Amino acid sequence: MKEIVFQYQVLENESALSLEDAQLLLKARAATAKAYAPYSKFHVGAVALLNNGETIEGTNQENASYPVGICAERVLLSAVSSLYNGVAIKTMAISCHNLNGQSNNPVSPCGICRQSLVEQTLRQQQPIKLILSGMEGVVYVLEDAASLLPLRFTADDMK
Repeated sequence: MKEIVFQYQVLENESALSLEDAQLLLKARAATAKAYAPYSKFHVGAVALLNNGETIEGTNQENASYPVGICAERVLLSAVSSLYNGVAIKTMAISCHNLNGQSNNPVSPCGICRQSLVEQTLRQQQPIKLILSGMEGVVYVLEDAASLLPLRFTADDMK
């Protein structure tokens, strides 16, 4: 039998983060206000710090014709590719604001976003640090976004 080990930090709140990471998380929390989520009322904001020092954000965008919407993480990855092609993402902070309930649990990327994050780490040949949170409370920190999808499908599988 084989075992997959998954490690991440659990912090009581954003005050335990470095200044740079805390600022990124605050930007992700603020970005949730720009989400278009009239159906689920679940607003997600994602902000990336690029290797060149620039930051860029993305928010989830819903559509009445489910499942046509797109998650904040993939909006962000598309924007980075379009606006800063070839510049690697150093860190990504993701936050949620649930207008129907609590927003004090870390939000985690969905399956398709996990696959997209793996693809991005392979493209840029560098891990992406993830900071996951709600609008308050516990914060999860992962040193490599690819660790969210241990049995991943990649281009190597098509060779």
